[in-house]
Amino acid sequence: MTHYVELATTTNYAFLRGGSHPKELVKQAHDLGHAAIGITDRNSVAGVVRAYVQAKELNFPLHVGTRLVFADGTPDILAYPQDRAAYGRLTRLLTVGNRRAEKGDCILRLDDLIEHAEGLQLILIPPRPNIEAASPTLERLKHMSIWLAATLRYNGDDQRHIKRLIALSHRHDVPLIATNDVLYHAPERRPLQDVLTCIRERTTLDAAGFKLEANAERHLKSPAEIARLYRQIPNAVEETTRFAERLNFKLDELRYEYPHETQEGFATTQDALTHHAEEGARRRFPEGLAPKVRHALDHELKLIGELNYAPYFLTVFDIVRFARSQGILCQGRGSAANSVVCYCLGVTEVDPTQVDLLFERFVSAERQEPPDIDVDFEHERREEVIQYIYKRYGRERAGLAATVICYRGRSAIRDVGKVFGLSEDTIGALAGTLWGWSTEAPMDNEVRRIGLDPTDKRLAQALTLTQELIDFPRHLSQHVGGFVMTRGRLDEVIPISNAAMENRTVVEWDKDDLDALGILKVDVLALGMLSCIRKALEMLHEHYGFEPTLAAIPKEEPEVYDMICRADTIGVFQIESRAQMSMLPRLKPRKFYDLVIEVAIVRPGPIQGGMVHPYLRRRQGHEQPVYPKPELEAVLKNTLGVPLFQEQAMRIAIVAAKFTPSEADRLRRSMATFRHLGTIKTFEDKFINGMVENGYEPDFAARCFEQIKGFGDYGFPESHAASFALLVYYSCWIKCHYPDVFAAALLNS
Repeated sequence: MTHYVELATTTNYAFLRGGSHPKELVKQAHDLGHAAIGITDRNSVAGVVRAYVQAKELNFPLHVGTRLVFADGTPDILAYPQDRAAYGRLTRLLTVGNRRAEKGDCILRLDDLIEHAEGLQLILIPPRPNIEAASPTLERLKHMSIWLAATLRYNGDDQRHIKRLIALSHRHDVPLIATNDVLYHAPERRPLQDVLTCIRERTTLDAAGFKLEANAERHLKSPAEIARLYRQIPNAVEETTRFAERLNFKLDELRYEYPHETQEGFATTQDALTHHAEEGARRRFPEGLAPKVRHALDHELKLIGELNYAPYFLTVFDIVRFARSQGILCQGRGSAANSVVCYCLGVTEVDPTQVDLLFERFVSAERQEPPDIDVDFEHERREEVIQYIYKRYGRERAGLAATVICYRGRSAIRDVGKVFGLSEDTIGALAGTLWGWSTEAPMDNEVRRIGLDPTDKRLAQALTLTQELIDFPRHLSQHVGGFVMTRGRLDEVIPISNAAMENRTVVEWDKDDLDALGILKVDVLALGMLSCIRKALEMLHEHYGFEPTLAAIPKEEPEVYDMICRADTIGVFQIESRAQMSMLPRLKPRKFYDLVIEVAIVRPGPIQGGMVHPYLRRRQGHEQPVYPKPELEAVLKNTLGVPLFQEQAMRIAIVAAKFTPSEADRLRRSMATFRHLGTIKTFEDKFINGMVENGYEPDFAARCFEQIKGFGDYGFPESHAASFALLVYYSCWIKCHYPDVFAAALLNS
């Protein structure tokens, strides 16, 4: 039986070079009986986490590498780290090349590799037809762990090429190693590979010529087929497993540690967090903590300590503290507003005594995923915060997360249409049949509707390849504000690149990649309304002598709610849309929690779940809420028996269907992805069966599940709506009492 490891594999995260997703390549190698697979994208490790997730699911060995492409004429070299330290040197090498180039490029020289080569295993890919051009590089690398790639091209010259390789191998005493230099997982992906090549080279299929591959052989092959093809040099096939056996690095070795600066003289980061939280609690609750809040604070601190998340909370606290010291308005939102600790630290502004918090929506012991704190800063001054982070931690320890920009329907049909030489009018008409974020190619009936023939061979092929191209990564961009910071060097965890924006740097992995490896990020986001409010406060101080703080704004003024009920809310954050202004006179908000509901109810989730009209009827007194059992009344009383928030869906699962808090959070996450992942069925059965066991009628349990599923994809967290509702009230108070100031601040923002 032949053992083989494919070590030259390009994924579609090499952007317009690979014709298969990382997970497709890993699964195909597993199914073909390979001993392992190596991923080697061009000057990048952007796709390795996707491969890692699939390999872990299949319990299949994965080796992390990269294909080094040089700017000084050096032949391509595959580089694999033997251990964690060597991986760090490899990512630093890539960072060196990235930082000296513009966004999307990497400028490497052989000297760079030599400087970082300790612990790396290298495979030189000799140029064809002049393989002798590899001799100078082999000579310079002769004291390192170096192999010579033997790759067939199935073009009639392979026998002569093998003889030259054997001679070169003997002359430099470098072992041969077999690779198929894979570009896609299966031969049927070759047409898409040709399209990708044409997009990259900005040409058409008719004009591409020798830029395209000569055949469809650059796919993963079975070990038996590799053994047959390389029968002249069987040792080269055996060498692949010997090479792989020396590779001991795995991605899960990336032990992530948050910066230690925030410990600030305390014995531990947990001690520091407890100190700041208790100090903040005394400031937030000068008359003492209610038993409910005391219990919640102790519970959260205990769980944060068990999960070792204290450094993360302290890092966010440090950033918010800096912003406040500079007079920059900021406010945490999202699920972080479920946290009493975040409230006491000043990260969020939602009073836990006003909203029924559910901490497990934010942090869960069973979920084993890092918390995610989103903090909004004034959009005009966010850059000050970003540059503070770079200055405090250094460019080698901080970077923005990436966002993977993928093909959607319109962008795919435009690029594929150009490759097939379709006219601009035809491409425009086809693109016009799709909505902006469509993940489908144009349907046959739509093609006929615009006067085209979907059975036309060329057009049909273009549409087929358009569908294949959808969801392929196009390039990396920077996340809207997700920052990654580390205790050690970040560039020894992830390669860092220059962003398109000046003085910004970006890592190669996106939110999903970071989550998969347990790497925490802080979202430093921009919100225009905060700039407007800050400018309004400054003008109030200058012209009216008003204390320029949000705390000075009186709470729950009837005049403010009168204005809101009249829908006099043009320019007001979150409630100025036509739909919101139509809802306000019907909902008639009279207190803060009504604003929380107002922010959340005009959303696709509650609308799709059929919750808006029942809520309004009950609020207006035309219908009475019905609670089958007291435990449901406790969950739904604030929203008149209608579930409007994600936390309510979780609480129903806990009190009525016997879910644990962590199981309820997994239910929420499943509802958010069921349309494209189809993972909700197991939760549906557990939910309905749990309610029936608790004495509920099966029909009611099924209706209840369908209702909360209806808004699972788009429903607001109550904590998120509460954070936004605060800004709604502040801006409405200014508009109500000082409309001149509000208008000027809005125009100046």
